[in-house]
Amino acid sequence: MLASRLLSILMLLQARGRMSASALAVEFEVSVRTIHRDIDQLSAAGIPVYGERGRSGGFALMDGYRTKLTGLTQPEAESLFLAGLPGPAAQLGLSDVLHTARLKLMAALPANMQPNAERIASRFHLDPVAWFRGVDPLPQLQPVAQAVWGERWLKLRYRNSGEIYGRKLGPLGLVLKGGVWYLVAMSGKTIRTYRVAQMLDVEVTGEPFIRPGKFDLVDHWERSSSAYEAGVYREEALVRLSPKGVDRLEALGPYVAAAAANSAQKPDRDGWVRCRLPVESFDLGVRDMLRLGEEVEVLGPPAFRAQVAKTLKILAARYRD
Repeated sequence: MLASRLLSILMLLQARGRMSASALAVEFEVSVRTIHRDIDQLSAAGIPVYGERGRSGGFALMDGYRTKLTGLTQPEAESLFLAGLPGPAAQLGLSDVLHTARLKLMAALPANMQPNAERIASRFHLDPVAWFRGVDPLPQLQPVAQAVWGERWLKLRYRNSGEIYGRKLGPLGLVLKGGVWYLVAMSGKTIRTYRVAQMLDVEVTGEPFIRPGKFDLVDHWERSSSAYEAGVYREEALVRLSPKGVDRLEALGPYVAAAAANSAQKPDRDGWVRCRLPVESFDLGVRDMLRLGEEVEVLGPPAFRAQVAKTLKILAARYRD
């Protein structure tokens, strides 16, 4: 624990520059006295760290000092070779940069770590695109990424539901979800999500965009994703499912499967269970019920049961001969 904290203090001072003892104590959840002892140990180990008194004082490393990557543990070093996805990096125009960075990382690693790092890079490949889907054509991704990084307003035209309209957006961050790139951005005072593949005529303006100080991209995406999934399913069906039907729920997605599991009653004598399934609408719900085949019986609402029965009657008549 001590060795890990000493290394972390060293990396933090290298990344942030001067830091006070109290700030370091808060960062590592230890006392100020503990931080002073840690600094003494770093100094005794030959690390050129010095302290300055006063309101703007603190601890810092001597100018020009940079630690090597010898402080990385073997699992940490290996994990870095999984951090870069070649496909998305190429879409962002960073494939050459990623390749160069990996070469530099390999060269900086101790000799005993290099074989395992090369092994993990050759044995694990991360493909973020779902089955039976191609990669969206993304001529606008690189300028969007430039605006995100440079904190500049974007002007573009956006295609949605067959309509095209102009937008001025303050870019907050890019998200890769299931092989699809999304831009999280300010539109007026509202934070919205836009699919990059539907953007047209993207222009990075020279106008600076002031990013909200407390905005957290990961936290926002998790909350908005959950709200989106919950909002998509506006109706609910009461059904009976056979054991095979329960297994087939995976085809309807994890959200539906989880809702069924949470509402499932005890199985009857034949092993069938009653549960509630969220559906986007009754029209789309009929399609979902057909995917479950003979392993499901719709019990309600009555209007939905009647709609399923009507569809099955039409299909039975079509295949009668």
